[in-house]
Amino acid sequence: MRAGASRLPGTPPWADDAAGPDDATLIRRSLADAEQFAHLYDRHATALHRYAARRLGAEAAEDVVAEAFLAAFRVRHRYDASRPDARPWLLGILTREVSRRRRAESRHYRLLAAAPPDLPHAGHADDVAAAVTAHAARAPLATALATLKPADRDVLLLVAWADLTYQEVADALGVPVGTVRSRLNRARRIVRGALTGFPLTTAEEA
Repeated sequence: MRAGASRLPGTPPWADDAAGPDDATLIRRSLADAEQFAHLYDRHATALHRYAARRLGAEAAEDVVAEAFLAAFRVRHRYDASRPDARPWLLGILTREVSRRRRAESRHYRLLAAAPPDLPHAGHADDVAAAVTAHAARAPLATALATLKPADRDVLLLVAWADLTYQEVADALGVPVGTVRSRLNRARRIVRGALTGFPLTTAEEA
């Protein structure tokens, strides 16, 4: 927006900057103006919903994400302002909300294992074969995820599905990086053992 140009009603003050303020700034501003926290929701809710849906199913994802943001809002005064990206922090809070739904998560994995494959249109033999193989691997993968220790599963899925670095996972869960590495190695061994004989995708290997 050009200097001196009028701003449309309802446009946030930071809209002049194409990227907007970083997350830490939004959180700091929200201490005086609670509405600023809504911009954090707009920025990260989609990614958190996608992650929650993979762990709990789409039906439960909306509720758990809403509860995670509410919990984040309540403790926003504790946020480490030296971290400009709040996504690991939000995912850590979301993970704690998921942990309260362990039974729902296990049920989701059982349903995932039993669901029929979503096959491509007939005629694409390679695609159909790949889909059948993926479906065959789904049951042992889902079973392995359900039987992992919760702490190990949290680390594995934050890396594989949320694409966090080891340090970001450590920050999200409040544990040392060495603990992240040991939990991740343990979880990977179990998942790889369950998928023996199936070609792993990048996400499954992570």
